[in-house]
Amino acid sequence: MTDLAEDADALARAGAASDARPGARRGARDGLLWPLAPFAAVGVALLALPIVGLVGAAPWSRMPELLSSEGAVEALRLSLVCSLSATVASVVLGVPLAWTLAHGRGALVALLRGLVTLPLVLPPVVGGIALLLTFGRNGLVGRWLYEATGFALPFTTAGVVVAETFVAMPFLVVTVESAFRSADAGLEEAAATLGASRLTVLRTVTVPLLLPSLGAGVGLTWARALGEFGATITFAGNLSGTTQTLPLYVYDLLESGDVDGAVGMSLVLVVVALGVLLLLRDRLLRPGGVGTGLT
Repeated sequence: MTDLAEDADALARAGAASDARPGARRGARDGLLWPLAPFAAVGVALLALPIVGLVGAAPWSRMPELLSSEGAVEALRLSLVCSLSATVASVVLGVPLAWTLAHGRGALVALLRGLVTLPLVLPPVVGGIALLLTFGRNGLVGRWLYEATGFALPFTTAGVVVAETFVAMPFLVVTVESAFRSADAGLEEAAATLGASRLTVLRTVTVPLLLPSLGAGVGLTWARALGEFGATITFAGNLSGTTQTLPLYVYDLLESGDVDGAVGMSLVLVVVALGVLLLLRDRLLRPGGVGTGLT
């Protein structure tokens, strides 16, 4: 027994000495990563150089003119209205859906989770076709809507909101579901023990706990809705003043040969997306942040 105690004590002292040499430990770990450095450098170049190229090609002298043009102002206005509307719709519909997925069990919930996350990997143009076949004038739901009201969603501003919500809402659902799952169940149980109803627990305990993740999900959802292209042009078309959002305006400029205009408007979208990521950096980039909910 004495020998075991001495061995344990020696191991403890060795561990303490190792902890006291963080530089040596970091050096050992860093040495193991060096073979990966060339691959990491190529990965950084692949992701960063296109943005550098875009910034370098930006027509800085023409930016005030481009941003103040009638087409750009109208496209930006429509983009903001539609993306904010899609974000509100995503919150209203997505938070209850995230709660259901986080607390539900069984094969049906697993299937529902798969359907909810499908737009994350589905090509947007395929999503646009699916929306057209569902909400088009002769679609699965659209024909009943048209017969009852005379209103058809495709090629309208409302159609843009629907397309953007379809593509962007899964970002909010996945983020908030992860927050629901990681919420402190002990606090919820304590509130329930004190007599709070399930709705009261949700409103006074759960929601305040998940507000940071909800904010991150809202930011991601809005940025994704703002940059949506494929589903929008397929389902709602590209009508100036009605459905032509900023990404579609960039496409029009490129098609008409105005490369400088397309680059300038693209830079606006890059700045907005980068701004959102910087605002959410603590939630998205730290270990255990929102990104873990996407796996």
